[in-house]
Amino acid sequence: MTASQTHRTAEEIGRTPAGPRELPQLGEQRTATPPEHVDTEIGNGLRVLAVRKPGSPMAELRMAIPFAGDDPMHTATAEVLADTIATGTRRRDRVAMDTDLALIGGDLGVAVDPEHLSVSASALATGLPTLLDVLADILTEATYADHEVEREAARLVERLAVARTQPRVIAREALQRQRYGDHPFTREVPRPEDVEQVTPGMVRALHPAAVLPRGSVLVLVGDIDPQSAVVDVERALDGWRSDDVARELPELPDLAGGDLVLVPRGGAVQSQIRLSAQSLPRTADRYPAVQLANLTFGGYFSSRLVENIREDKGYTYGAHSGFEFTRGKATVQVDADTASDVTAAALLETRYELGRLGLVPPTDSEVDTVRQYATGTLLIGSASQAGMANQLIGLAAVGLDLEWLLGHPERLAAVTTEQVAEVALEIFAPSRFTGVVVGDADVLGPQLEALGGVRVADPEP
Repeated sequence: MTASQTHRTAEEIGRTPAGPRELPQLGEQRTATPPEHVDTEIGNGLRVLAVRKPGSPMAELRMAIPFAGDDPMHTATAEVLADTIATGTRRRDRVAMDTDLALIGGDLGVAVDPEHLSVSASALATGLPTLLDVLADILTEATYADHEVEREAARLVERLAVARTQPRVIAREALQRQRYGDHPFTREVPRPEDVEQVTPGMVRALHPAAVLPRGSVLVLVGDIDPQSAVVDVERALDGWRSDDVARELPELPDLAGGDLVLVPRGGAVQSQIRLSAQSLPRTADRYPAVQLANLTFGGYFSSRLVENIREDKGYTYGAHSGFEFTRGKATVQVDADTASDVTAAALLETRYELGRLGLVPPTDSEVDTVRQYATGTLLIGSASQAGMANQLIGLAAVGLDLEWLLGHPERLAAVTTEQVAEVALEIFAPSRFTGVVVGDADVLGPQLEALGGVRVADPEP
């Protein structure tokens, strides 16, 4: 084997005789010219944001309907509704609906979470009127036939029975309880026994009470004329009307730092570490600085946290920090899954990196690197029609628009290293975090007790 054929490690590939290989510099950031678009509220109270983005003969549609509820059965009923809303209407059965979508190269999916009922669809731009007609059909004429509801509910029960045994689902539920108690936001995954009680009548009653246009948002991105597209939307959805406003999730309380809770999972060979603290929403002036601080800490593969507990110490295959946005609020989450015997050590190092971010703040080089990463991923994410549609529906749901998206690279470029250091010390202070550790309490208990700041969860009634 010749020298040129010798296998090189990732570290060798990433280095030069002069040291680590530097990232190429981004090109000069120029002010983005807004594409042709319309952002308006139509007659039924629905906000419509239509953006012309050619390059593909497709159109992407996203809709977010506020869908909160405080009834104990709301989560289960909403999940069944999302699974059955597109299974038949008074004009189309499931086969006819699928056929009409197939003829325009389209697809349509519906999902629900504690905040929104979400519709995601795409089709050839020339087929947009048909896509909107199908959408109007499910919004105004969904029948929820008994056999469809019963079949989908049975399937959902089976999926939930499996999902609720998964460590990541268990950890998420435990974190939600620790953060927000019994707030409706915590009801993300319904219990199988609740779904078994959902009847077709319950689903049919929920639809007119909760699937409402006022307060909802529809985004269209593609090879479309925005003005004509809005006219098409208004024409298609004219029959979708109500004087009521779609129900927003009650405001979440701000998180306070405190002890972590050890949630026992007997016999587990892995543990889930989940930490969370209050952050700043996207609308805050200092959000760009917080975004760069998060990337430095744990928001991408070369972050401080990943370098420490994955690359250096091998405690985990992956660790990550990121934001969760709700209406008017934001939190930062830190996730890591570790082997039981190194869980306490991984938690210690995670706390260390949180403290170090504020006390040994990011350097100019670190900030420049994460700035390039943030700007590059933002531009890549919005380069496709689907990517832009996904970004815009997330922004629109918290009151932002296309101008905010296009202006964000300039805001990132204006952030100074000092501003990142300031928010790092404030937002990422270890004392501001709460959270959970899910794992074998017999193994983890003595170690975490010695580490401090962790208490064992009270047994469930």
